[in-house]
Amino acid sequence: MKQRDVRLLVLIIIVAAFAAWVAWPGNPGIHLRIGEKRIDREIKLHLGLDLQGGMQVLLEADLPPDQPVEPEAMEAARSIVENRVNGLGVTEPIVQAVGSRRILVELPGVKDPEAAIATLKETGLLEFVDTGTEYLPPGTVVRTDFETSAEASQEISPTGKIYHTVLTGRHLKSARVEFDRSGLPVIAFELDSEGAKVFAEHTAKNVDRFLAIVLDKKVISCPRIKSAIPEGRGQITGQFTVEEAKAMVLQLRYGALPIPLKVIDTRAVGPTLGQDSVQKSIRAGTIGLLVVLLFMFVYYRLPGFLADLALLIYAMLTLALFKLIPVTLTLPGIAGFLLSVGMAVDANILIFERMREELRRGRTLQQAIAYGFRRAWSSILDSNVSTWITCLILWFFGNSFGASVVKGFAVTLAIGVFVSMFTAVTVTRTFVHAAFAIGGEKLRERKWLLGI
Repeated sequence: MKQRDVRLLVLIIIVAAFAAWVAWPGNPGIHLRIGEKRIDREIKLHLGLDLQGGMQVLLEADLPPDQPVEPEAMEAARSIVENRVNGLGVTEPIVQAVGSRRILVELPGVKDPEAAIATLKETGLLEFVDTGTEYLPPGTVVRTDFETSAEASQEISPTGKIYHTVLTGRHLKSARVEFDRSGLPVIAFELDSEGAKVFAEHTAKNVDRFLAIVLDKKVISCPRIKSAIPEGRGQITGQFTVEEAKAMVLQLRYGALPIPLKVIDTRAVGPTLGQDSVQKSIRAGTIGLLVVLLFMFVYYRLPGFLADLALLIYAMLTLALFKLIPVTLTLPGIAGFLLSVGMAVDANILIFERMREELRRGRTLQQAIAYGFRRAWSSILDSNVSTWITCLILWFFGNSFGASVVKGFAVTLAIGVFVSMFTAVTVTRTFVHAAFAIGGEKLRERKWLLGI
């Protein structure tokens, strides 16, 4: 056995062991501490709305019915809502436009429906408002000289005043949740260079005056300016929980909605397949895989047994990638994975049939192995490239028309085909070379063992 094949065999064993650890259902995840940095990564399968349930929210532009909504503004709102949903940690959400005024949002496995809805519909307009010597308690609704939404403009401020907006969230560079000395959550923010300059000038001229921090025309906090702040960094403090602070950061980080949205329908979605159907699908897939393994072993004997080992490694590798990327599994996604299993078997069949032809022509076993893999490679590559092109078309179709179900099928199939090329060519060939190194040319005389 060549030194190169020995190295490949060791690498395959290591990769297979790691994939088996990742794919194991009771995987504890990765919990490491490197110096002061801690890595906590949960490794699990993410299930889509049809497998684990969740909630569905229908949003509509909160504008007068006779007021037209520009398509560009609606698309910008859809994009911002999608960013906020991703920030919530929801896996493979569906966020798509419905008509010219509505946005449909599907949230698989969402844990806090009320907080999710609040995060989606808030316009997220941050303003730093000059209130002079007047302190405004948190929760006060104010009117400012900055352009307001239709909903906000109808609000009547208890003070009856219009306050000046010094800065808006447009100049916000970053925002994150931190904790003060007493352990209470605060929102640390940083402004861009233009905003930092305006902020520095205002704070320098207005020491001992109040600068209210207002979100969607509602006062969050109203701190007193104690000194000039030239760096453009500050904190938003208030009476809010950690969850509320995180939701606020999402609104600020991913921008203000160009149009206000209101929720017109919400519904809890149970797993459309049901737990019993999921179990039956898993059972059917397992039976199908066992039948394929048995067919390969009975029909191709020793090469078939080696291909079965490669196929098991393929299944573990693909499942491990689904967990690590992560890929959200829906029923179409599972169908894509099972289809890629068939593609992996097809590649092995092409290789072994080529080997049979070469052996029938009288070549030595070593020559038959070399010619079999070499001549089957072009067919394997052509079929897999064709499948990838199809997956790309399906992915663009799903991305353009909001059909995330099609995207899930395309992604799982593309990943499965990629892994199948590695296992069918590299893994199977390494196993065949290892078997030849052990048995040598004597194996050629045992035609039944080679399936001839």
